Amino acid sequence: MPADRQCPAPLELSVHGCDAPARHVLVPAASLLLEPSDWEAEGRVAARTIDVQAFRVDAFEVTRGQWGLSHGDALQAASGMTRDEAAAFCARESGRLPSEDEWIVAAASGASPPRRYPWGDTGAVCRRAAWALQAGPCAKGADGPDTVGAHADGDSPLGLHDLAGNVAEWVAPSNQYPRIGVAMGGSWQSTLAAELRIWARLELEPGVRDPRVGVRCAYPP
Repeated sequence: MPADRQCPAPLELSVHGCDAPARHVLVPAASLLLEPSDWEAEGRVAARTIDVQAFRVDAFEVTRGQWGLSHGDALQAASGMTRDEAAAFCARESGRLPSEDEWIVAAASGASPPRRYPWGDTGAVCRRAAWALQAGPCAKGADGPDTVGAHADGDSPLGLHDLAGNVAEWVAPSNQYPRIGVAMGGSWQSTLAAELRIWARLELEPGVRDPRVGVRCAYPP
């Protein structure tokens, strides 16, 4: 490997070439009120207080290379795994799936009232998130997610990449509805900006393999 080889930020050079760093970000303990603050949230967000303890979370979505896929672009976000497969991967990494509440607090970066999007309250535009890549305002004929970390303008204040768009991310089953699968954050197929809001959830069967859905792991603090 040439010594002067460079990787596009925020990716870093490893023995395998350019890769997403195995970086964990601390999400401080937080309590915030989630409620329908505007017309987009009406009927979609039930007012509730979210309380979570401190935890750490991957700065990047799991890549195809990290997942162990030998075909395609290794730096694209991995997708198409079931919830159990995602949970098993995180367990092998000494982690777990984040809860839905933890995911929301990470996306809000502890701000109360929560911001609309992981980057703040300003609108969803193509430079901030990998969304509508197949059809819509950012369309480029894509048939899958983008390179992780490629939309730095959409990073959260905590330094989390791609929380909105690219792949929706599996969260742990809730005690109340364990048989309902939930993924958060919108995806490369999302065509509505509302699907990128921090409260936006995608409900699907836990055992489905959906090309919109990937994973980001959580860890003890």
